[in-house]
Amino acid sequence: MTLSKAYGTRRRGFLAVGSAMAAVALLAAACSSSKTKSSNTPTATGGGSSPSSAPSPSSSGGGGSAAPAGCDAYKDYMGHSGTTVTMFGSILSPESDSLNKSWAEFQQCTGITIKYTGSNDFESQLPVQVQGGTPPDLAIIPQPGLLQQMVKTGAVKKPPQAVVDNVDKYWNKAWKQYGSVDGTFYAAPQSANLKSLVWYSPKAFTAAGYTVPTTWTDLMALSDKIAAAGKGNAWCGGIGSGTATGWPATDWLEEVVLGKYGGDVYDKWVSHDIKFSDPQIIDAMNVVKNWMLNPKYVGDVKAIASTTFQDAGKGIPTSKCWMLQQASFYEAQWASIDKTLKVGPDGDVFAFKLPPVDPSVTQDEVEGGGEFTAAFSDRPEVQAVQTYLSSPQWASSRVKVAPGWVSANSGVDKSLYTDPIDQISAKYLTDPNATFRFDASDLMPAAVGSGEEWKQMTAWFAEGKSVEAVAKAIDAAWPS
Repeated sequence: MTLSKAYGTRRRGFLAVGSAMAAVALLAAACSSSKTKSSNTPTATGGGSSPSSAPSPSSSGGGGSAAPAGCDAYKDYMGHSGTTVTMFGSILSPESDSLNKSWAEFQQCTGITIKYTGSNDFESQLPVQVQGGTPPDLAIIPQPGLLQQMVKTGAVKKPPQAVVDNVDKYWNKAWKQYGSVDGTFYAAPQSANLKSLVWYSPKAFTAAGYTVPTTWTDLMALSDKIAAAGKGNAWCGGIGSGTATGWPATDWLEEVVLGKYGGDVYDKWVSHDIKFSDPQIIDAMNVVKNWMLNPKYVGDVKAIASTTFQDAGKGIPTSKCWMLQQASFYEAQWASIDKTLKVGPDGDVFAFKLPPVDPSVTQDEVEGGGEFTAAFSDRPEVQAVQTYLSSPQWASSRVKVAPGWVSANSGVDKSLYTDPIDQISAKYLTDPNATFRFDASDLMPAAVGSGEEWKQMTAWFAEGKSVEAVAKAIDAAWPS
């Protein structure tokens, strides 16, 4: 599952307990527009980059008019002053505040107003708006499954060639696949998060004489060593998440499937060509069983089902538990656990890349999640905004105003990432040679990925249900 299948319980849950994103001083306005801004238009400006990353006027839908002084980076988006582009998503304040700041300079220089609206009910409201004939111009869609649903309505417009060119140039090719439906590309990626991380305490590791493992064999050997020492559980765990309880366990299974059997098996599993009850997935579930359902490593297995994912890492700073497999966005949680905690390679908490189970199959497996920009209008100003949002120029601006936000766009200067977890995430998410795959539960039909799989994974931990029974029940929920 990515940042936002059941956004209200995962990402919004983080925002409710407090995001770790700090306020950042913004660049002074370098340009101006005679257009009067609406009350929804921020006055602070976002960062810009060189105009070399901008698209050509003919492909972006921009007029290519001469840029006002100081606005050369946006000259290829000119020609639409006085227009408004509406955008809808599930991103709420405070994150939406930095989202608005990221395109403020673009608005001031081009005269295009971007009017963003966020909703807790985005996933249910977007289909209603589309079916009612009142869709937004652009939507930030976190699940490829929802994108497919919207495309099937016929309302989603194909992007201009400049967007296609940006995605082909700056993203791992798997991202284009996830923004495509039946082989046709529709939506460029926006944000990204790295799922394949293990959180730990560098200070505690150093004091105990432990080193960060680089192979799965070493990881399990370290787990055995910690278990034998009897000073806290080797692994922390928590899968509680309100109505989305169970989703962290789906991530653990996804990591093992990808890291032991590779991308082809992973893809066939997502499409149900390989079932949960097939030998490869049963084997992967048994790997998870020997890892996260192993009392020797985690203590009380049932407690994992009743512990929220937000609280799962609480024991790491005190060595009550030593490691937690959780995504990059978990960084936001540490401040709510203890505001004095330092995140870094020599700090109280940090993270390392989860090694693949079988390095002979894949040495660079990366699981992640993210969001995609889909258009419901092909007006020139909409295409200009859509193109800008697919560029390294905008991604760089977003990084500058939103520490904790990462893009898989390889055109972003990695020196802009000042947070050490963001640096790790950007390194792996932008690797063109990585075996990248999107979160499987976000790709599966909702009845499975955010339905029966969550339910059965919870029963696996809470009730001790067998691997075979869990797999059979999930398969039975697959739409015919």
